[in-house]
Amino acid sequence: MALLKVKFNQKKRVKLAQGLWLMNWFSVFAGILVFSMGLFLKIELRKRSEVMDNSESHFVPNSLILMGILSCAFNGFAGKICYDSLDPAKFAKWKPLLRPYLALCFLFNILIFFVALICFLMRGSLESTLAQGLKNGMKFYRDTDTPGRCFMKKTIDMLQIEFKCCGNNGFKDWFEIQWISNRYLDFSSKEVKDRIKSNVDGRYLVDGVPFSCCNPSSPRPCIQYQVTNNSAHYSYDYQTEELNLWRRGCREALLHYYSSMMSSMGAVVLLVWLFEMSVMAGLRLLHTSLESIPNPEDPECESEGWILENSLKDTLKSALESLKKLGKFNQVEAEGEGAEGEEGGKTPAITTVS
Repeated sequence: MALLKVKFNQKKRVKLAQGLWLMNWFSVFAGILVFSMGLFLKIELRKRSEVMDNSESHFVPNSLILMGILSCAFNGFAGKICYDSLDPAKFAKWKPLLRPYLALCFLFNILIFFVALICFLMRGSLESTLAQGLKNGMKFYRDTDTPGRCFMKKTIDMLQIEFKCCGNNGFKDWFEIQWISNRYLDFSSKEVKDRIKSNVDGRYLVDGVPFSCCNPSSPRPCIQYQVTNNSAHYSYDYQTEELNLWRRGCREALLHYYSSMMSSMGAVVLLVWLFEMSVMAGLRLLHTSLESIPNPEDPECESEGWILENSLKDTLKSALESLKKLGKFNQVEAEGEGAEGEEGGKTPAITTVS
């Protein structure tokens, strides 16, 4: 029994074709939207590529851009088919292409669904990329005189100010690295010498943070240096007092920013996928209703359209059988080639009579 069998007359077929033509153009605009989202996300990721460890994070925007382009192409082509289906003479040239086109549409919809899922599932990969990228970026913060790294100080400072964050996981991350360039250290100072000698790697470590970690909303002047030294500041206890530094780490801030953006995009792509599935189902109904016209010379006669010629269970069963037959055929063919190779490798024995 066919799945979703519907009876059509000429008037219903025309309405279906016109409705699908309109839906396909809506899908073209949806494809432009998906393309625009991918482009926007790619630009946003490129803005902070210096604090990202690898280029895997660009998989999502690249996929969205590709899906947007394919959506415009597929739906533009489908719109032309629906428009020509109103004229039997024009539709005749598209008839042989409809079946493979619908198969491509099915694969395309699987890809759209996959991209939508990736938008929701990229959080883990993005988190590790940001964690390592921020760690490396903070190490290069002091290299203002090194070619290729001189921009890193400005990048980190602007990042911390824009996202109201400090460090990778928190402000204490700055205590573990030398973020002040040797150029601005007085090596004749006893304090500087003692700090460098007390460190195994010979680095100048301080319990201080860059100015961009300061919260301008705090009523107290920013305590940027000797953050953990209570005696260095009047009426101050860093363990109990709310510090005037940003408490949230930049990894968490950026992860929340990009994750919420990609989740919203994933929801939009899922809606586009549902719309594309309805368009594909409608196109299948139009295709089968036009193919099943008993008398092509009489376009006004009734016909039947369906999504699947058999039930879903029978269709899946026949598809599995076809795959099994294809697998057996390839196996037999491979065995035959192997046998021919063995026979070709053997050389006839030559005996000599003396």
